[in-house]
Amino acid sequence: MPEHSHAYGSRLREELNGGSLLPFIGVYDAYSAALAARKFDTLFLSGFSFSASYYGLPDEGFIAWPDIVACAQRIRTIAPNAHLLVDMDDGYGDAGVAAHAAAMLEAVGASGIVLEDQLRPKKCGHLDGKQVVEVERYLEKLGRVLAVRRELVVIARTDASEPSERLRRAKAFGRAGADALLIDGLSDLEFLRAVRAEVKQPLAFNQIAGGKSSRRSWTELRSAGIAVVIYSTPCLFAAHQGIAQELELLCANDGRLPDPVAPRVGLSDVDARLQANVASRKSGK
Repeated sequence: MPEHSHAYGSRLREELNGGSLLPFIGVYDAYSAALAARKFDTLFLSGFSFSASYYGLPDEGFIAWPDIVACAQRIRTIAPNAHLLVDMDDGYGDAGVAAHAAAMLEAVGASGIVLEDQLRPKKCGHLDGKQVVEVERYLEKLGRVLAVRRELVVIARTDASEPSERLRRAKAFGRAGADALLIDGLSDLEFLRAVRAEVKQPLAFNQIAGGKSSRRSWTELRSAGIAVVIYSTPCLFAAHQGIAQELELLCANDGRLPDPVAPRVGLSDVDARLQANVASRKSGK
């Protein structure tokens, strides 16, 4: 890698505190990361997308930390200069496991992680039925993660549903030393403005198509004081739709696919992208 792995966190922290809005694009493997990195230098390894693509399972706590670490390492190899934020779910276990997983992610080049306060069985933050752990139990886990990181950016996330509890937890996470705060499944920007007035840490906002957070422009989010906007699933949802449509075409045309003319993607397009990945590895760019 062109930089020491710990420098990735320092670089993200500098931008995070610089006042600009950082849009993180959700990816789930090295190929989706290579495509996203053509347009954005801010990548998010999404737990929802990774669980779906790697296991074929919902976002309900099935991810094992060695699998997410290995995926983060592959993405870092493909995108050596991008910011890489990793969804670490609830830390995959107790405080010791969470701290070890965070240290391993930093070692393979993650710029930052998102750590949530859900009680297992966990769920996607934009689905109903979530429960949260006692705040003291989460703070113990957060503290262990903060103690082992070097420069890794740590975004503390709450999935609490009641507004006063959301604010109470955000303030507690901030006092504990989290670098940024995420209240998930939220659409009310006025509430976020209220949180902004109570905490010093940058705020993150998570947008998922069909989720609880209504679609907001970068202009709106910036005006509400948001520093990080996470798009967890665009690559996964586009792949789902594209695969389904391609198979429909195959069935509808008696096994003959149309020629790969624009906007369809063909062999040469995919091979060119893969060859570019090889070239970028050799040059370190």
